[in-house]
Amino acid sequence: MAAPRTTGDSTNPFVRIAMRRTLTALAAALAAAAVSANTPVYNANITEAEVLAAQTGWCNALVAISKEGETNGQAAAKTLAGQVLDAAYGYNLGPVLFKPTLTEKPQTFRTTREGALAYFVGGDPNFPKDTGFALKGWTACKAENAAIHINGDVATTMGNVMITGKDGNVTTVDKTWTFKKTDDGKLRIVLHHSSLPFTAN
Repeated sequence: MAAPRTTGDSTNPFVRIAMRRTLTALAAALAAAAVSANTPVYNANITEAEVLAAQTGWCNALVAISKEGETNGQAAAKTLAGQVLDAAYGYNLGPVLFKPTLTEKPQTFRTTREGALAYFVGGDPNFPKDTGFALKGWTACKAENAAIHINGDVATTMGNVMITGKDGNVTTVDKTWTFKKTDDGKLRIVLHHSSLPFTAN
């Protein structure tokens, strides 16, 4: 008389079906893994390192524009500032929410490239009160963050920027930036708010 089949017996038809299904699923998983290993992946997530590099780039550009103005004049500084705006800001995407440190009504906000360029280097009759913030003889610039918020391809930072003048005095401003990573992999500023720290009487 044959011994009774157990549930773990490979001759049991139900066990054979379960084994076939398991092997089929395993083969499919291995095939998918092989395909995914060769599949291009688009990842638009911003990293903290990219944010810090963008902030350092902004500071370096400010000092470079200032030096260019001192060495070669306002026109040369304007050319460089335009290149910086095109590379670092998102005016190619639409309005940038830019509130500079030293602007006043009715031209407080600089949502256009023209307005931003006038703020940094002056010389635009449409913005007669702009004297060129980037042409103040800045020699050093450093950002210190209170916090960084990263959500996918958008990152917002809040903290201080310390800018050193020719006399060695340091001007500290409260700074908020929002960076957007575009399809070319670059971080562009789409929000820039700057103000002097409040001091109680």
